[in-house]
Amino acid sequence: MNGLKSATLWIIIFLVFILMYTTYTQKNPPKDLDLTSFMQMVDKRGSEAFKGKIVDRDGTIEGTYVDASGNEQRFQTRYQAGQAEMVLARIVDKGIPYEARRSSGLLQQLFISLLLPLLLFVGIWILIMRQLQGSGNKAMSFGKSRAKLVNQGQTKVTFQDVAGVDEAKEELKEVVDFLKDPQKFSRLGGKIPKGVLLYGPPGTGKTLLAKAVAGEANVPFFSISGSDFVEMFVGVGASRVRDLFEQAKKHKPCLIFMDEIDAVGRHRWSGIGGGHDEREQTLNQLLVEMDGFTTNEGVILIAATNRPDMLDQALLRPGRFDRQIAVDYPDLKGREKILQVHAKEVRLAPSADLARIAKGTSGFSGADLANLINEAALLAARRNKEEIGMAELEEARDRVMMGPERRSLALTEKEKQLTAYHEAGHALTAKYVATDEEVHKVTIIPRGRALGVTSYLPGEERFTQFRSKLLDRLVYMLGGRAAEEIVFGDFTTGAGNDLARATQMARRMVCEFGMSDVLGPRTYGSESSLMALAGRGEIPSGERDYSEATAAIIDEEIKKIISEAHRRAVQILTEHRDVLDRVAAALIERETIDGHDLDLLMRGEPLPEPAARETAPPPAPSAPKPQEEEKKSPEGSIFGKPLIDRPKEMPG
Repeated sequence: MNGLKSATLWIIIFLVFILMYTTYTQKNPPKDLDLTSFMQMVDKRGSEAFKGKIVDRDGTIEGTYVDASGNEQRFQTRYQAGQAEMVLARIVDKGIPYEARRSSGLLQQLFISLLLPLLLFVGIWILIMRQLQGSGNKAMSFGKSRAKLVNQGQTKVTFQDVAGVDEAKEELKEVVDFLKDPQKFSRLGGKIPKGVLLYGPPGTGKTLLAKAVAGEANVPFFSISGSDFVEMFVGVGASRVRDLFEQAKKHKPCLIFMDEIDAVGRHRWSGIGGGHDEREQTLNQLLVEMDGFTTNEGVILIAATNRPDMLDQALLRPGRFDRQIAVDYPDLKGREKILQVHAKEVRLAPSADLARIAKGTSGFSGADLANLINEAALLAARRNKEEIGMAELEEARDRVMMGPERRSLALTEKEKQLTAYHEAGHALTAKYVATDEEVHKVTIIPRGRALGVTSYLPGEERFTQFRSKLLDRLVYMLGGRAAEEIVFGDFTTGAGNDLARATQMARRMVCEFGMSDVLGPRTYGSESSLMALAGRGEIPSGERDYSEATAAIIDEEIKKIISEAHRRAVQILTEHRDVLDRVAAALIERETIDGHDLDLLMRGEPLPEPAARETAPPPAPSAPKPQEEEKKSPEGSIFGKPLIDRPKEMPG
């Protein structure tokens, strides 16, 4: 299509050129003058009668004269052979610029009048045909694969550049061994895996792992996204899949990395949510290429997705994706290793403690940790420092979690007091309940959408949690609202996020974890992939697996759990009202206090001066971590599922 447009443009330009030339020559033809009139003009007006020089072409005089009105007019006149000396003498005598030229020959005139336009037309025609040919090539390549080929040695990423996913690395190292030495396994009858599926949350390093496999195996590497197969024309995606595997066979042994495979590998039409023939044809072709009538020995497909539950079961069976590797959020040791990998690129101060930062970043992905180091480097550069210290690392962690501080947001004294009591309520209830977390920092400096933040550090990495601990967590989630009620006799909208998170946790306790005495140990509601469509109204409301009467009981149980947690929070803060006042006053005065300061206030001891605190050793509780509305910090999970979306920080 682009070639046709370009060819049409050149044709139009050529026609316009011819039209302009013809129009000009027809509009301004030379005027024939007889020799007598020409000689009279020479005698009377001399050089003033002519513009520029006149040209003599073997008996034909050509030029431009100016008439009485000042208009210019081209002319030509002829003289006989015997009149040449007389005409020339008169012209020279009057001082008129004159030049004698030989007349163009017949061949030259023929070339100018016929061949030159013909050559111009042929040249433009050749250019047009090339454009059309290029367009045809593009049209023929419409069904070709768009995969990018990375040849051996071009990939610089190795397993040393990947940290925090040791189990996934071990699984993939075996794939590398297959590619390097297939005879080692085939001599015992083993077959090389045909596909490896990497699944896990965004930013956990799935693509980086695929690059590391290509770098370690030192084989050709095709990279493509699932969305590159999908087009509006039916059959294009399937054609591109065929072409991709044909190219891979020519370079085997080789790797194909398909990112976001869920774009083409979703469940085929099942009567819900509609169908898509083009996507299904693409998936069918992919199934055939991976394990059809003919096999592709030496070609390994590595795919990555965030939604393995959306993939078609035929794609996940052994023989296609023989290995399915989970790439989850890193644990404490994994986070420290990831920070060390990214810290190699920057200059850290000796006081920088990556272990403390790792402890305070529960639920961070590898991409989050890389962003944290980068933010710390930018902060240090902004402050004209030569090295990155703990202050920059902690500030960068807070920025990644909740955004930058909003010191320009001017709070009234009333709002400042309200926020101080709200955050003090969170901190004190966390101290007085039997929690395995420690309060790290309390601040009333606005950050992100929160007017204040109370951050906690987990005592240890936990992946399961007791019911009693979850109930304690609900108590300090509601501590801010309880403090508002006790001090002001009213409550504000500032606890909206606390209530939403508390309700979510209570619902999961009842519906997922079977922690309701009334409903007993069973789950309510399913988490199939089809539930993702429920928000768009594509699943009938009657699909849930419990009755309306049970739904009412669920609501009542959730209300009871939250009400009991709120009652406990009010009781704790009422009994320790004097401590609540001291902590709020300290926040109003200093805006930020740490866990050590909070311990002093609870014991009734005075706080040290800020200047003295700057040189004092860091408080006993190690890593700082503000967590008000964290995006992904699973403090603990039950059977691999995060208990809450992010630890806790209570917005003011």
